[in-house]
Amino acid sequence: MNEIELAYLHVEVADPLALGAFLTDVVGLAPGARTADGDATWSNDDAVQRLVVSRGPRDDLVALGVEARDEAAFDATVARLTAAGFAPTAAGADRRRARRVDRLATVAAPWGSTVEVVLGLERTATPAPTPLVPGGFLTAGLGFGHAVVATTAFDEAVRFATDGLGMVRSDWLETEVAEGIVLEVRFFHCNARHHSLALARAPFELPQALHHVMVETNDRDDVGRAYDRAVAAGLPLPNGLGRHDNDHMFSFYVAGPAGFQVEVGHGARQITEPWTDDRRYDRISAWGHHPVAPS
Repeated sequence: MNEIELAYLHVEVADPLALGAFLTDVVGLAPGARTADGDATWSNDDAVQRLVVSRGPRDDLVALGVEARDEAAFDATVARLTAAGFAPTAAGADRRRARRVDRLATVAAPWGSTVEVVLGLERTATPAPTPLVPGGFLTAGLGFGHAVVATTAFDEAVRFATDGLGMVRSDWLETEVAEGIVLEVRFFHCNARHHSLALARAPFELPQALHHVMVETNDRDDVGRAYDRAVAAGLPLPNGLGRHDNDHMFSFYVAGPAGFQVEVGHGARQITEPWTDDRRYDRISAWGHHPVAPS
């Protein structure tokens, strides 16, 4: 554990301007410099880019970046992926320049995007300014946040996360969400964050693999402020304020203009070793997280 962390997400969307306004004015992320490829970027800390946004019809995840803590961890992750049958390919200088990293290896993930194992994601001297989130975001030693991906290739995706990336299951959710429809989600950690990646079993091919990305605030009130901004913007809230049963996160979910959701949360419990709570949960939330219709 603690070899890698979630570094960034690259998404392709039909309307980057609308998504950009949403990320800045509702979620409270800081816009950054464009990449060498001309893509827009956002950050929530001292990393130069945590979300990379390019224009295209996909409206979905293109790449998920995981950052190794050092050279040895990078080499170990690449070797583990190769041994598991997911051999990465070393990226050239142009791709490393666009990602603003020292080393980069790409590998196709079973859910349809790529995963980029990177080393040395560029940092700035001070964190990016996030005036709408004055308390800042919890990232140090934990990574950007977490991503939840739905896939019909569920079993292979689980093997990719564990045997390939070396992540460890934190716990799992199995619950009936409608008559005869069971929701199954497995949560994986690679550092003290309860989960950096979660995988949901999709019963059929969905329009998007990326269900949501989560950012965690340092101040509980910043969740409430973001909720107020989402309500004022008239955006769909698939899940209003609530607290998850397994990771204890106080949060809400807002649907962005590209379809995937952003969870803004605070106060999740963290992984401690030895982790002895890898068990099944039969409910998503201890309370709340009910849908809220736009006003």
